[in-house]
Formats: sequence, C-alpha cells, structure tokens
Amino acid sequence: MALERLSTALSEAFKKLTKTDKINESHLDNLLKEVKVALLEADVHTMAIDVFLNRIKDEALGQKIFGSLKPNEALMKIVYDQLVDLLGSTEEAFAYPASQHVTMMLVGLQGSGKTTSAAKLAHFFKSKGRKPYLIAADLMRPAAIDQLEILGTSLNVKVYTDRSSKNALQVVKDGIKASRNENVDTIIIDTAGRLHIDETLMNELVQIKSYVNPTEVLLTVDALSGQDAMNVAASFNQSLNISGLIVTKFDGDSKGGAVLSAKTVAQVNVKLVGTGEKTDEYDLFYPDRMASRLIGGGDLLSLVEQAQTKLDTVSLERSANRIMEGQFDFNDLLDQITQMSKMGSLKSMLSMLPGMGQMAQQVNDADSKASMIKSKAIILSMTLEEREDASLLRASRKNRIAKGSGVSVQDVNRLISQYEKTKEQMRMVSRMAKNAKGFR
Repeated sequence: MALERLSTALSEAFKKLTKTDKINESHLDNLLKEVKVALLEADVHTMAIDVFLNRIKDEALGQKIFGSLKPNEALMKIVYDQLVDLLGSTEEAFAYPASQHVTMMLVGLQGSGKTTSAAKLAHFFKSKGRKPYLIAADLMRPAAIDQLEILGTSLNVKVYTDRSSKNALQVVKDGIKASRNENVDTIIIDTAGRLHIDETLMNELVQIKSYVNPTEVLLTVDALSGQDAMNVAASFNQSLNISGLIVTKFDGDSKGGAVLSAKTVAQVNVKLVGTGEKTDEYDLFYPDRMASRLIGGGDLLSLVEQAQTKLDTVSLERSANRIMEGQFDFNDLLDQITQMSKMGSLKSMLSMLPGMGQMAQQVNDADSKASMIKSKAIILSMTLEEREDASLLRASRKNRIAKGSGVSVQDVNRLISQYEKTKEQMRMVSRMAKNAKGFR
C-alpha cells in the first residue's frame, strides 16, 4: 500500500521520542530531519514538505511543549493535526442531498484510470441509493467505450455510447438528452485523455465543461507518477478549475506522495483513491483517517464501514450464535474464510488496526489469498458428515480429501490443527460469555 514506508519512518521517529523524558529543540530538529527524508522518499513535493515541517516547528515552539510532562504525545498531536491539514479538507466527499441532480466529468491523461474510476463512482453512488448513468465520451481510445460498457453491465448501470461519432461534445449532448428518459440523478462522463497535455485536449474538455456545467470536475492521477502528478494537476486546474483528485493504483508499491502534495501544490483535495482493479475496490479519502494511519493510530472507522458493506451480516449473526452455543465445525470455518476473502487485502485490513502498521508490511497478500483458496478447497472436498464431525477424519479420509483438493496430506493436517485451535478458542469465548451473563 502506498505511503507504507512513510508510516514506518514516522513510527520509528516517535518511538525514539518515547524513550526521552524531556524534549528539547535539538530533539525536534532531529525528528524533522528524519521526517523530511521520509517525505522525500515518498516523492512528496518539496513545496509541501517545507510548508509541513515549518508549521510543525512553529506549532511546537508556540505551544511550548519542551519540558512538559508528555512532550512526545503533544508533538505527535501536532504532527497529526498538520498531516490532516496537509492532506486536505475534512469535508465529506460526494455528500449531496437526495434531491440534487449531479453531473460529474472525469479528466486526466491517457492510462491514468479514468474509465475504471468512472465505474467505481457509479458503484459508489448506486450503493448510496442514487441512480447513476455513464456517458462514454472517450473517442480517442477505441477500447474505452467497450470497457465502460462491460463495467456498466456488471453494475447494471446504463451506459450511453455512440461509436459512429467523432465529436465528443456531441456525444455528451446526446447522452445527456437521452438520460432524461432514464430516470437518473447522477451523470458520470468519461472523457478522452492524451499521452501528454496539449491544446486540442484542453479545448475539447473546456467545451464539454462549458456545455455541461458539471457539479464536479475530477482529475484522475496515477499514484505511481509521483511528483509529475502535481504538474499534471496544476495544468488541468488552470484550464478546468478541477474540484478534486482521484488517485488510482493506491494499492501498489507506489510512493503515494501525490496525496500529500495535492492541497499545497495544486490547491485541490483528494476525494477518492483506487485500491484495486475491481469496481468496488476504492476508498473515499478522509484526511483525518489517513493521518491516523500514517502515525500508527490505525483507521477503525474505515474498517467497520468496509465490514458493513462487504460482509453478510445474516451469516455473521448465525455464526456468532453458534459460537455462543459452543458449536463450531468446518462449515463455520468455511464461512469465516469466505467472509475474510470478501474484505479483500489482509495487508490493508491490518494497516487499519492501531499499532499493526509494521506487521501489515510483513504480510504477503498473494500468499494469504493462496492459503485461503487452499483451505476452502480442502473443506469443500470433505463430506457433509466430515465437516460436522472432525473426529471422522482418519488417515484414509485425509488421503481422499488431499487428492480431491489437489494438496498434500500435510496441508490437510495443518488445516485440521488450525481448526482445532480455533474451536478451542471459540469454546473459551463461549464460556466467558456465559460466565459474564451469570455474573450480571
């Protein structure tokens, strides 16, 4: 995940401070030097770095934290506050009244992820009860229309296309006219990009914006592009007055400096980050939550929100009731594995838990996914009786299950051992819950 190295550097810097009873200006200067190196390595724009570090020093000196009882905590709070300010506005993105008709225009360079981002926005708005409608106005890249149609179909969202047209503005005009018969309230326009910014591209986009008068003009930038993303943002902003950024490929091993540079350098806030290729793999961008993750405080709110949208609450409640009754078999373990796989990246989940940032970096998502797939295959190769009664799993049955699932007998034994440990933990939870009820 982007900014992991920056998070590690900040955590290590604060660890050194916790070993110090009192902090003096020398300690502060050393901390700021380490933070500066980490920010440069994260490809944060030098203008944003200078503003950030100067504000921290001014705040620390102004609050007179040197010699206070817990100066390291006071300094951490200052760094957190300045990170929030550096990352952008705390105003919630895309919070519109139900009665408001919304039109969004996506712009950006070719290959920055506009088309996928358009589909992600459609997914988001549909999940909020709105009725999105997509217009395929990228006529420069032939595959863009096909891609948007496929994504729209997967979301059951209408996509307006006109493959015969060579005029993007006319496509937008016709698409908006057609949308009036579709009972929609959110129009998302996917526009063309170029390999670099040129006059032809900007003229086309300016014409579309002038006609549409959109609620939002969102620029997609690739997290891998580093400081170049800010140069692109500044250029687009000058001509189109963009309202926000969508940072794509934020799940990769990118440095992620764009999200920390956007407000200072391009005077625009990040509103959404892409965390994968699928239409539901994105996060609304909350500066306070990102700041908390960067200093090792986790992001429990986002984790809970993801669980609410991705997990089967009926299945979870059923499993919880069985656990409380002291029942736990392989069907329950299979259900747990299935629920975990819906949450996506284990590394991302761990990074949202307070103090687990460094452990998250040691997790290999590919290995975790492969392990879950293997475990599911083993359980699905068991008979219903075997899933309900693990005592039936003798040598001959283990051999059959191993062959049926394409794994080794050692893998089967390993899963059975994991199941037994989990079952014992569940028994303990059940006993504790019952004792608590009796105590009350």
